[in-house]
Amino acid sequence: MAVSVCMVRFPSWCVAGFVLRTVFIGRNPRDFTDDRANGFMCDIGRPEPHSRRRSAPRLAVMRQHETGHPAWTANDLERNPHAVSDKALRVQRMFTSIAHAYDLNNRLHSFWRDQAWRRAAVRMTEPVDGARVLDCACGTGDLTEAFANAGAKCVTGLDYTAAMLDLAKAKSVDGRRLAVQPTYVQGDAQSLPWADGSFDIVSIAFGIRNVDDTLKALREFHRVLAPGGRLVVLEFGEPSFAPLRWFNRLYTHHLMPFTASLIARDRSGAYRYLPRSVETYLSPERLRSQVDEAGFVEIRQQRMTFGVCVGTVGIKR
Repeated sequence: MAVSVCMVRFPSWCVAGFVLRTVFIGRNPRDFTDDRANGFMCDIGRPEPHSRRRSAPRLAVMRQHETGHPAWTANDLERNPHAVSDKALRVQRMFTSIAHAYDLNNRLHSFWRDQAWRRAAVRMTEPVDGARVLDCACGTGDLTEAFANAGAKCVTGLDYTAAMLDLAKAKSVDGRRLAVQPTYVQGDAQSLPWADGSFDIVSIAFGIRNVDDTLKALREFHRVLAPGGRLVVLEFGEPSFAPLRWFNRLYTHHLMPFTASLIARDRSGAYRYLPRSVETYLSPERLRSQVDEAGFVEIRQQRMTFGVCVGTVGIKR
């Protein structure tokens, strides 16, 4: 079904750098889906020629028919999304769907705090000068580039999704002034293609909950680190102050999924998976315990932005 705000005859709107215009919805209701897990679509660009208009214009926000199946349906998210047998493929499909708007959504919906959290992660692993760095689940390369500009000798970004790596590679050659040019590799954080002791720093930002087996990935990070090497994990948490926790849940479960899906034109269910995957994942205390079980020592945690983000650091003895 179409979701619209009555009849509008406004020209284009500009939202977060995108042009939101009116569109013309077909008469066949089967063109759309009422699957709650699907996102919302924002049609971007110039209006269609008059001769192609088939019905009255409505606001360009709709539930759009998903070609094939969304990565995450409402039924999937009623259960624990970490327990599905094909989680890796769903996550890959999800990130392929939202890659083009990933950076924009990160900035807007973290109120530009996501870059500050990544800079904090770099500081938590100091000294970086001369270090060999592996950034796992690197996405579009934000943390990878932060290490590249912090004095690292060499920086490698690894991600499971080719679409994210394509954007990371494009960013690194798009006139950016990087002290070191990163290398990007597609691969699985649970089976790293490097020898023991290949890196001095391993990082993973907001990606550890997306792997199938957290402990297996942490043990791989430990394996590829040299003695004395540092691991830093950034992951979402919850504010301890009750009113802030209530607002954070309202924002992440209701407002953010709507606006982020609209901006990304997402139909995969990615931005409904995000809060559900955080809510059903390990608590910071349990994650710390698994970092310890993987063999790391001197583990410490730093809460940022009232506990919305938690950094966990460990050292390989």
